[in-house]
Amino acid sequence: MKLVMVTAVEEYHNDIMQIFKEADIQNFSESGIDGYKNVPTVLSGSNWFAANKGATNSIMLFSFNTEEKIDKLFDLLKEYNNNLETNNPIRAIVLPIEKHL
Repeated sequence: MKLVMVTAVEEYHNDIMQIFKEADIQNFSESGIDGYKNVPTVLSGSNWFAANKGATNSIMLFSFNTEEKIDKLFDLLKEYNNNLETNNPIRAIVLPIEKHL
């Protein structure tokens, strides 16, 4: 068993749901998060609201799953990212699970 975590901008939510379905990942959790990118100091210094550094509505999904399903998910995510016209790819990581109940 492994843990897969996926993050993306909120606009990709429906696409990710379809990708999870195609990868046969039926059990997962989801949370809304604020995404940030480093802003050059020149730009943030000229911003009147510098404390509000341009958060992007994002999502994080995670699932405890088999290696086979996660491999399928990664194949589908790579294909999706290769066809993007923006600079906001879907990110994913896999973590091994040493113990679980």
